[in-house]
Amino acid sequence: MNLGQRIEAFAKLGEFFTQFSTSKMEKNETDEFNPILFDAFKMQINRASEFNGWFTKENVLKAFESWSTALHVENLEKWTSNYQIDENVVPKNIAIVMAGNIPLVGFHDFLSVLLSGNNALVKLSSNDKYFLPLIAKFLEYYHPYFKNKITFTEEKLIGFDAVIATGSNNTTRYFDYYFGKYPSIIRSSRNSVAIITGKETKQELEALGEDIFQYFGLGCRSVSKIFVPKNYNFDLLFNALFKFNEIINIKKYENNYDYNKAIYLMSLFKIKDNGFVMLKEDPSYASPIATVFYEFYDELENLLIKLEAEKEAIQCIVCNENDLNFVKFGQTQDPKLWDYADGIDTFRFLLNI
Repeated sequence: MNLGQRIEAFAKLGEFFTQFSTSKMEKNETDEFNPILFDAFKMQINRASEFNGWFTKENVLKAFESWSTALHVENLEKWTSNYQIDENVVPKNIAIVMAGNIPLVGFHDFLSVLLSGNNALVKLSSNDKYFLPLIAKFLEYYHPYFKNKITFTEEKLIGFDAVIATGSNNTTRYFDYYFGKYPSIIRSSRNSVAIITGKETKQELEALGEDIFQYFGLGCRSVSKIFVPKNYNFDLLFNALFKFNEIINIKKYENNYDYNKAIYLMSLFKIKDNGFVMLKEDPSYASPIATVFYEFYDELENLLIKLEAEKEAIQCIVCNENDLNFVKFGQTQDPKLWDYADGIDTFRFLLNI
């Protein structure tokens, strides 16, 4: 199966993902796709929150929607056209240790391994262990080539040539020890930040709310900290974020909000609170759920120097300034295929093993 055929298979998967809009799920519209597979996916989408309370139906469908867009043929061809792929090279076995903080968070690694012609040996997170096997079933149904390319295991990883592992700052110490002798990409925790200049429109600040609240702020591309100019009027931000106030009705989120608020109050921390999210002045990047850290800055140039020095902690920067290194408001959770996590070119790594 050559690259063009592999691209076609994943583009078909993207088309399949489009079936899971709310309207089509309600009508059981499967178009030309296998109805058994459709029903299996639909059941898992509806039951996802039973296994992981953060995987609401809305968030799972958001992940499917994002991937349905990314997996257009044009995007896949544009991405892979940057590489020379030798179809005669013997495939390598690539171990993938998945995170499970948001739905399908490890899919890009899975996609990269298979598109590069290699074999995927996948160790799933217990927090997200149902969707990827279903995706593998879809690919195997679409083409028998994939039957020999994908293996899932809950046992100790053995028989691999390289590894891609994603985890917390604590687990990466284990990854470094266990996988250190292999070619590897090992990712630890990162967070995303937003720079507010004070010139934002209400629409841009509302879009920032998507970056903050999508997936409950659990993704590495979720904005967990904002930088604001001195004397910034926080009412502008709170007014724009009010459209997301119903998030407090999600019990798991509400419990975290109540717990963190109690901790802050007992510790006599000063917070800004609007009833569903708290702003706390803090130099750290990783904020608890229902909290966004903030920090004041004087000159944008000085702030950019600071962020460059601390880039190992940052996944992406949101800002409305015209800079290619910035992500526009509302777009952090819709990266392009070539927007690599931690800035490491996964595809080139796989081709150079």
